Parts: sequence; structure tokens; C-alpha cells
Amino acid sequence: MANEKDELFAAVDALLAGEPDLPPPDERSRLRKASGVSQSRLATALQTTVQTVKNWEAGRSEPRPPKRDAYQRLLDGWAAKYPADPAPPVPAALANPAPAVAPATEAPASTRSTAPRPAAAARSTPTSRRPAAKKATSKPAPAAASTAAAADPRFAHGPLGVLDGDGSLYCAGGLVLECPAESVPELVEWTLAEARLGASRLHRSGKDSDPLIVLTAAAAARLGLPERLEDRRAMRLPEDHKVVKQIGRAKWQLTRRGFGPWARIYRPAKGSERSCVQLAVLPWGALDSRAWGDADQLPPAELARVLTAYASRVLTPRGSTAVAGLELMTALRPPTRAVKDDTTDTWVPGPVPGSLTAAVDPAPPEAPDEHPVVHGLYPTANPRTAAEALDEEAFDWIRPTELLTDGECSRQFAVGVDVNTAFLAAANRLVVGLSGPEYVKSPRFDKAVPGSWLVDLSGIKLDPRLPSPFTPHGRRPEGPAWYATPTVAYAAELIDTFGLPVELRPLVGYLRRDAGPYLDPWYKHLAEAYKATMADLGITADLDPAAFLAAMETHKAGDPGMAAVLSAIKSTVKGGIGKLRERPQGTKYRPGERWPALERPTWRPDIRAAVISAARVNMHRKLVKTALATQAGPAPTGAVVFGEDALLPIALLSDCAVYPAAGPSPLDVLPYDAAGKPAPGTFRLGVSPGMVKHEGTQPLFWAVELLEQQHNPARHIKGGDAADEGE
Repeated sequence: MANEKDELFAAVDALLAGEPDLPPPDERSRLRKASGVSQSRLATALQTTVQTVKNWEAGRSEPRPPKRDAYQRLLDGWAAKYPADPAPPVPAALANPAPAVAPATEAPASTRSTAPRPAAAARSTPTSRRPAAKKATSKPAPAAASTAAAADPRFAHGPLGVLDGDGSLYCAGGLVLECPAESVPELVEWTLAEARLGASRLHRSGKDSDPLIVLTAAAAARLGLPERLEDRRAMRLPEDHKVVKQIGRAKWQLTRRGFGPWARIYRPAKGSERSCVQLAVLPWGALDSRAWGDADQLPPAELARVLTAYASRVLTPRGSTAVAGLELMTALRPPTRAVKDDTTDTWVPGPVPGSLTAAVDPAPPEAPDEHPVVHGLYPTANPRTAAEALDEEAFDWIRPTELLTDGECSRQFAVGVDVNTAFLAAANRLVVGLSGPEYVKSPRFDKAVPGSWLVDLSGIKLDPRLPSPFTPHGRRPEGPAWYATPTVAYAAELIDTFGLPVELRPLVGYLRRDAGPYLDPWYKHLAEAYKATMADLGITADLDPAAFLAAMETHKAGDPGMAAVLSAIKSTVKGGIGKLRERPQGTKYRPGERWPALERPTWRPDIRAAVISAARVNMHRKLVKTALATQAGPAPTGAVVFGEDALLPIALLSDCAVYPAAGPSPLDVLPYDAAGKPAPGTFRLGVSPGMVKHEGTQPLFWAVELLEQQHNPARHIKGGDAADEGE
């Protein structure tokens, strides 16, 4: 009994003594960052994993002895060296301060003066009197940008800088550094040693983004670059140009694309350490006006704000927005990760589950005409038929004028509604193939299996006032044709919903059994970027339909810089999907030869087809739901037909639908119930991907005249030419 009592008291004493209290998770992270130690280095010192350190600093788990004691000792030492600054009392007059530029981070010391300086006063302030860091006169960077810059001390000054002709390098948060470089090799050396630019990886198995230096025309001239590229075909400096020779003499290398508008200068990696800087030359057209508008004409400080916002929300630019869209897929789902080989006790590359890990050839119907898989199989003089090639493209359809009803012709307006980032919305939860195709005869259709199916859908008849969802031109198919899984799944949905006397019997399939929602992280990342940028422009999810339409009328005028970011994000979506089927480039290419893009795991025309297929059938499904919600009678059975009072479009172009309307607003078109809510499954006004906005309004007689001339009103409804590939 006495022994039992002693044991109980000893256990209670141990509880009373307890373990030393660790600082709260936020303080642990602050202390580590203040010391300049990375999570990887800390994990190595404590003989644990980086993820474990992340869990400790996020409060998801606590260290256990003996690592806890060592971690406590380290934190105590750091706390003594880097005490937290006490929060000063806030004067009443400053309780609600006006928004200000985020404070700049102190620049590193250098053998030459590299101290940050204010943009406005830099030219008149003597070097000896310049402060260590000051605010620039540009607008504040978005919160996401400053947060990203502060997250990793290696990249304290943000992902990129815009270099002007006087050596001023404009960075995130309004910070301006003085760059002493007089040549491209000096600029690369200084950037890697002093600038503290770059961005952390988006996936634990991915790679950090290299620093980007954007050169204005004056900066390019200072570094010895010509005002324009003479070789307008190759868009690169000749090998004998003095700048290219300087790079070689300094033991730096250029990638195969050479020194063009987007030049990558590097030395081969040593272990995990990368030495690489990306340059973007503005006077050579690095920022395509189709994606960025007039962003390259902005002052350097404002351009730095714009590009930093894009980099922090999407990815540090490393080429066109199409390149960024494709690179983002890989950054979010890298092909390989480090795995332990038990036989050799070493770390080796292994596949990342859910990623595209190897380049695969497409199925013949998925391949473009010049691909080695199909080149030579079909006569080059005639295009391949629907039974020979997969043709999943966006809608471009107009209704014949003889099918306009009297009720429609009595309306005054043609109103266009446009789906927000339709391709992005289509990628959400879309299951795509992760492996190569498997040839299957007479397969049973399964909507969960991605692939291409040869099936006859010509027996599905629809109301002639609606386009067929199975062809881009909207005409009914004439026999067996190749379709991606989302199209065939929608055919099955129509058959079940309307009780159609049609049976799906695929003749052949190229199917991919290894599948998954590969694009889900890409969708989520870009959807957040899109909504955050729209919020910067005053468009938020809490606006009611009328307020949303009013705000959209002027949203781009308030902040042209953020409007450029919005345009670039939409172009990233569209271009990234297009890059999945990149065609060969260059005058030296001959059909039947392989081209470099084919060696990428992300060269996947079947995934592109699946996304466009899903976007097209999503649009058609909303058309049908809108017609059902607006007709007086019940839903039909045995046929997809609607009453004369049903609301049906007169033209479609990708993600834009044009309707006849009694008034000029989408509120005069879209169906709402008595409670003011949109009818289920129909178009819904709002900011999120997949919702719609007002594209434009014109007189109905104007639209009818275009229809009679076989032109698409959706292309011109907002007063100019609309993009014909969606967003």
C-alpha cells in the first residue's frame, strides 16, 4: 500500500513540475526567421522532417522528448538574441490610420552602395545620406504580395524587381534598391548575392521560383542590349552579340531559346542549390499586350506592384501567360519526389501520386495531323473526318433566322451574358487520364473513365432552336464520331432526363484507367487569384445582382494596374489549357517529326479536349435549364423540345450566350423565382468561376442583321471582337 502511495505521489509531482513551456507557434516561427535558419536546416539539426517542423510552427503538433528539450534550448537561445519588440501604445489620433505602403525590408550590405532609396528623391539625395530603406511613391502592393515576401527570409524583397536606367530596382511593397551592375553578368551576380529575390515553392516536392529582373528600355540600353531585336523570326540575340559573349566569358549559360524577350541565365545546379536568374526585356515585347494590356507602359514602381501581385497570386512570370499557366500545373503537382530506396539506403526520385510523371503519346484520334502517330495515315489534302479525329472545341453557333419566333422578334434588345473563366470552372473536379491510352473494342461507357470514345450520337434530337452539344458548330452529328468522356456523359444525361429512345453503344475507346482530378489544385489556385483580384477592383461575392452589374460597369477604371493583373490571370487560364496541345513551331519543322513539346509530361491533348468538352456541355446544360425554367408547361418526355415561350439563345461563342430580351439588362433575361433567387441550374450573376457577367447589349435588329449575314453577334455584342476561345 505504501509503495503504491509513493508511486502515485511521484506521478502527481511529475505533473506539477511539467515540461518547460515552449513559446506559442507564431513565436517559434518568428524566432527561426529572425535567425535566418530555414525549416529544412532546422529539421536536419533536430534529426526530423521539414513537415514536422512546419507542424510545430503551425501548432498542429508538439515535439516530444528528447527533441523537445533540444528545441526548447534552441528557442531560448534565439529568444535571448532576438527579443520580440513590445507593441507601443497606439495614440488615439492614429487609431484608424490611412492605408500606407508596406514598410520595406532592410537591404543587405554590399561592397557598392545598394541601399534602398525613395523613388522620388533618389536622384537628388547624396549616397552618403541615403537611409537603409524607405518607401517608394508607388501604390501599396497587395496584401498577398507582402505576406509572401515576408514568409521566407531568403526572398525578403519579393519575387521580382523592375530595373530602370539609373540603377533603381523597384521591388515588392514599394521598396527600391540601388543596383550597381553595368553588364548582364554583373546583374546576375548581384541579383543572386544581394537582391534577396525569389519565391518559395508551391509544393513540397517542387522548386523555388528563380528571381525575375524586368528591364525597362533605359535599363536594357544601360546593359548594352539593343533597342529592338533584328531577328524577328527567332526573336533572340545572335550568338556573336557582345552581351551573349559576356555571359559566356563569365561562365554563365543560356537556355536553348537563347537571349530573347524572356532570357534564363544559369549555371548548372550543385546539389539542391540553383543559380539562375530570369530576365524580361520590356522593349522586346516580353509583356504581350493581348494578356497584359498596356502594363509595359506603366512607371517602374507601378509595374513592380502589378507583376508582384501576379507572381504572389499565380506564379512568378517566366514567359508568356500561357507558359505560366502550364508551369503552374507542374509547380502544384511536380512529377517526382524524393523517396528512400531501402536496398541502397539512398534518396532517389519517385513519382508523385496524382501527377503527370512521364510523357506519353496520344491516341490517334487525339493527335494533331502533324504528329508522328497519325502523319501519313490520312491524305493531307483533306481534313480528317469526325470518325477519324477528336474535335472537342468551344461553341461557335448562330441560330437560323427562320427559326426566330414572333415573340422573340417582338423584343427590343439582344443581351449577352458571359461565363467567368469558363475553362477554369470546367477544370474543377474534372477527372482526367494520368497514363497513356488503352485501346478497347466495344467498351461499355463509364462516365468515371476518362478517354476518347467512338460513338454515334446522331440519334439524339434536340429542339432546332438549340445547338447540338456534341459539335462546336452546333449542327447535329451525322454518324459515329470521336468524343471525350464529358460529352458522352452529357449525352447519357440527356437520354435519362428526357427519356430519349437512344442507347449508347461505343464502337471503340481509347481509355485511361489510371485517372484523377489532376487540375484541381490548378483550379483552386487560379480561382482564388481571380477572386482576390476582382475584390481589389471592388467586385465581391456579397454583392446582390443589381449591385454586381453596377460595379462591373466601372471596375477596371479605378485601378488599371489590377485590371492588367485580371486580364493576365484570365489569359493564364486560356493559354495554359491551349499549351496542353502545343503545336510545332519554326520554319525548319517538317510534318511527321517530333517536336520538343512532345517530351513534356504535360503535352496532353486529351486533357485539353476534356476541359473544352466539359466547358461546352456545362454551357449547354445551363441553356436547357434556362429553357425549362422559363416555359409555361412541364418538362417534355421523349424529346428535347420546348414551348414557344421558352427562353432560348440566338447565338453562342465559347462562353458567351446572346438572348433576345425585353430590356437591356441581364436581369431582364435570366429567370429568378419569387424570392429573388436564380432558378436552379440556370445562369447566375456573380464573381466566381462558372457564374456569369454582362457581356454587352445591342438592339435586336442589329443582331438579326448579323445572323442574316452569317456573322456571330456574340463576337461583337460588347462593341468589339470578343475572344473566341473563352477565358
